[in-house]
Amino acid sequence: MESPSDVQPTPPVDIARPPAQTLPVVLASPHSGTHYAADFLDLTHLDVAVLRRSEDAFVDTLFAPAAERGVPLVRALFPRSFVDANREPYEVDAAMFDGPLPIHANTRSPRVAAGLGTVPRAAFDGQPIYRRKLAVAELERRIAWYYRPYHTALERLIAETRARFGHCVLIDCHSMPSTSPGGGQPPTGRVDFVLGDNHGAACAPALTHLAERWLQHHGYRVVRNQPYAGGFTTQHYGVPTQGVHVLQIEINRALYMDESTLRPHVGFEPLARRLADLVEDVGRTTLGHSAFPAWTAPANAAE
Repeated sequence: MESPSDVQPTPPVDIARPPAQTLPVVLASPHSGTHYAADFLDLTHLDVAVLRRSEDAFVDTLFAPAAERGVPLVRALFPRSFVDANREPYEVDAAMFDGPLPIHANTRSPRVAAGLGTVPRAAFDGQPIYRRKLAVAELERRIAWYYRPYHTALERLIAETRARFGHCVLIDCHSMPSTSPGGGQPPTGRVDFVLGDNHGAACAPALTHLAERWLQHHGYRVVRNQPYAGGFTTQHYGVPTQGVHVLQIEINRALYMDESTLRPHVGFEPLARRLADLVEDVGRTTLGHSAFPAWTAPANAAE
C-alpha cells in the first residue's frame, strides 16, 4: 500500500483566467492556500487554527474581482506553513532534516533564521511546527509537487503577458497583521498598505508611484518597502529592463477581516471592489508604455 507521501497530491495551484486577458497585469497569491493535507497534519502537534494564522487569509478572494477586469490570478492552494512559495526553492533550515541537504541549499538567510524558510520551521507565533525531523525526501517531494508547479504557472503567465503586450506587471498579493511592524501601532498609527518594489529595483519607479498615489487619493495610508520590500517573487522576477515589473502589495488585515475569528467583515466587499479598480487603472495606464524604464507617471495618475 502506498504511504500518504507517495500519493500524487490534489492540484497545488489554481489559475483564474478571464475570458480574455485585456490588461498587461498578472496577480499572484502565494500565501492564501487552505488545503491542509492529512499527512502534513500528522507531522505537527499544532492544530489547523494555529497554522492558519500564518496564512494571508482570503487574499486570493479579495483580488478575485480583478479577474473579471481582464487579469489572470494564480494562487497556491497549499498553505504557507507547509510550503512557502515566496522563498528560494531550497531556502531551508538544515536542523529540520534527518540527512544532508543538497549543496545548493541556502541555510543561512535571515528568513531561515526566523524559522520562515521554504518549508517553515515555525508557526506565526514562533511555535515549532513539527514533532520530529523531516526526511530530506519529504523536502524534495514538496518542492517537486507544490513549489515548482506554482512557479511554473507563474512563469507561464508572465511569458504569455509579455508576448501579448510587450511587458508584464506582476502584482504579488499579500496581507499583514494589524499588530505587525508593517501594520503599524501607536504612536505611528495604522498603515493600510505597504508597497514593496525591492527598493526600486523590481519595477519602474513610476509604477510604484502610480499605485502609491492612487491608494493615497482614496484615503489609505501607504508606505514603501518598510518593513516589506518584497520576497523571492519580487526579487527573482522583477527585471524592468526585460519588461517584467513586480510590485508587492501588503494589505492590513484589519481593513477586511476579523483577525481573531479569521472571518471577513463588512469591509471585505468594498475593499475587493477598490482593489479591482486599482488593478484595472494600473493596467490601463501601462498599456501604452511598453518601454517602461523610461516611463514617467502622468501628472493626473492618481485622479
